[in-house]
Amino acid sequence: MLGTAAAPQRQCHNPPVWTFSALHIRRYTPDDNATVFALHQECLAQVGLRQGDGVYYDDDFAHVEDTYLRSGGEFLVGEVAGEITAIGGLRRVDETAAEMVRLRVRPDQQGRGYGAAIVTVLEERAVELGYRVLHADTTVKQPVAMELYRSSGWQETNRKVTGATVTVYFRRPLAT
Repeated sequence: MLGTAAAPQRQCHNPPVWTFSALHIRRYTPDDNATVFALHQECLAQVGLRQGDGVYYDDDFAHVEDTYLRSGGEFLVGEVAGEITAIGGLRRVDETAAEMVRLRVRPDQQGRGYGAAIVTVLEERAVELGYRVLHADTTVKQPVAMELYRSSGWQETNRKVTGATVTVYFRRPLAT
């Protein structure tokens, strides 16, 4: 998690809104879909992942509201100067657990703490939604994501060969 001085600041509870540096974090709306999907594709291409590799999937983007917002989860976008720069979601696993997914930051905006801000906000939302544990996965092709989870207090739980890469699984108990 980010240090207290650098933590995202809650601006509104309903709908949820935060600010962190130049990043304005808010809930996804259907108008965001094309930009969010393009950001997802750009970030995966940056690390050499592509459709059909056993890791890449994107069927949830056609149903963000049902998959996340209407199913006990959350999907957030972070904007800088009105442009979507970061995304992240929570997908319900069961009544006590959710999965953090779709954590992406536009390549030219990486290294500014925006990914850590999205992680922090999604952890906060998970607690508000009543979850006691979060799960996440990434690949060894995404070492920045692995380090972000580790530095945010997540614990690696497993590794598995998936297609042509290795998927790394993480877990984080939440203070409730």
